[in-house]
Amino acid sequence: MAAILIVDDDPTIRLVLKRSLERQGYTVEMASNGSEGLEQAHLLVPGLIICDWMMPDMDGLEVCRRIKADPKFSTTFFILLTARTEVEDRIQGLDAGADEFLSKPIDPNELRARVRAGLRLHQLSYDLQQQTARLRAELAEAASYVRSLLPEPAYFPDCKVTLEWRFLPSQELGGDSFNYHWLDEEHLAIYLLDVSGHGVGSALLSVSVMNQLRTQGLADADPRQPDAVLRALNHSFQMGSHHEMYFTLWYGVYQPGSRLLSFASAGHPPALLIQGQDSLLLKTANLPIGILPDLTFQRDQVRIPENSHLYLFSDGVYEVINPQREIWGLDNLIALLSKGAGNSLDQVIHQAQSFQGRTDFEDDFSLLRVSFG
Repeated sequence: MAAILIVDDDPTIRLVLKRSLERQGYTVEMASNGSEGLEQAHLLVPGLIICDWMMPDMDGLEVCRRIKADPKFSTTFFILLTARTEVEDRIQGLDAGADEFLSKPIDPNELRARVRAGLRLHQLSYDLQQQTARLRAELAEAASYVRSLLPEPAYFPDCKVTLEWRFLPSQELGGDSFNYHWLDEEHLAIYLLDVSGHGVGSALLSVSVMNQLRTQGLADADPRQPDAVLRALNHSFQMGSHHEMYFTLWYGVYQPGSRLLSFASAGHPPALLIQGQDSLLLKTANLPIGILPDLTFQRDQVRIPENSHLYLFSDGVYEVINPQREIWGLDNLIALLSKGAGNSLDQVIHQAQSFQGRTDFEDDFSLLRVSFG
């Protein structure tokens, strides 16, 4: 059971309170002034403090302010002991952080009732704090697992392809995912998806989709055919069966021998292909995955020139808002990438953060670059 600390400069009141509460089985400690009370509180970290309002040197209001300002006492219930009964006095006490008041002269039944209620609230706050800490630990573990699924930056010397990325989730768990891997010796799959919403539900759906793509586990779908992949995903992940969540996706398959890139996008921002001063947006007019059943999906293809760069990204990269509520926008992102395709991806992050005036993002930030030699 949490301990109780009594802070009062009157020894008689301290003794009466202590004996009354100890008869109820509580552990009680005492302090004779405000400074001593703060010292005792830091040693004891009580569940409840009963503190006299009027004391020399440091009154109860100041003790209350200091206790409530310290996160160490975030669940400690604070009762001000006072003869003051005016509404203005109560308001002053509440502003200082007091949780409850106990009037003088002290009624034993009222004392026990307020202490029971205060310790009950302390225990509820403490339990909630512990549950929150456990949840945060579990979320951190889940976030670590999700991040472990992301690919390592890669260089394939035989086809002179380099892949690198940056990922900044808006919450501990994000709804963006991406990957690249060889389907066989002649086909390299590259894809990025963005699940609607944020948090645990979005992350779980994102991981589920990624596992399907990574293991090539889609029934009756050739992973080398982007339109077939989108069609199979749409069949498996209808939003009505997945808590009304859908996702956008850009999926491409590169063949080094012919330098052909086949691709299909489902409601996703276009990929950007840059070669020298030339740029090309790669996108197909398909709805997001999960919106409607039995959709047909279109694909397209492009021949990849030498010394070019392909950028894949989620809308969280460019839909950043500054304090004036202006959006950076896709055009500004394209202009930035087009000016220096060989620049560090960190420069894109820095530009987006500078525009919005802060380092955290409201949406997941996913940026993938494929460099072709």
